[in-house]
Amino acid sequence: MTDPAPYSRATPSAALRAPEGTDPYTIWIWLIVALPIVQVVPLFFIDWRAFVDASLADPTGLGAYSLLLSPAYIALVILSWVGTGLTIWFAYRDWRELKERGVPQPFHWAWIFLVFAVSYAVYTIGRSVVVKRRTGGGSAPLWITIATIVGGFFVGIWITVVLTQQIFEAMLSTSFGP
Repeated sequence: MTDPAPYSRATPSAALRAPEGTDPYTIWIWLIVALPIVQVVPLFFIDWRAFVDASLADPTGLGAYSLLLSPAYIALVILSWVGTGLTIWFAYRDWRELKERGVPQPFHWAWIFLVFAVSYAVYTIGRSVVVKRRTGGGSAPLWITIATIVGGFFVGIWITVVLTQQIFEAMLSTSFGP
């Protein structure tokens, strides 16, 4: 008695091809890719110097909470919650539209819930790999997502440098001030 091949596919790869000329790009994938960029914009409007000054001026440490009342910080929090909901909805719409276009077994939208901090990356990268296999194209969201992650890394470094510089300047001005 011979067993079937242990790693055989239930569906042959030829059957998993989308119709010739299927457009792999939907408006929904582009919205998913753009959302993380839009969500970080308020970071550039936070008055980091005022935050540092308030933190150093209050010996109880409660001055650090002044950031929580900043309009830019409030916008950042609201955009993150709204962006999360929109990302989930956009992933579902993208998955559904790919199915309507004839892409067999597109990357499932529920992957958006995996490791929620980078869920858009998990979805866009997984979706790009599957769509590339099914249609022969569609890698642009993958590369833009990777560029966004790298860009976010550099924005994080920039904010850290600016904040550290302002902390040292504030500490020096209070220590050696007039």
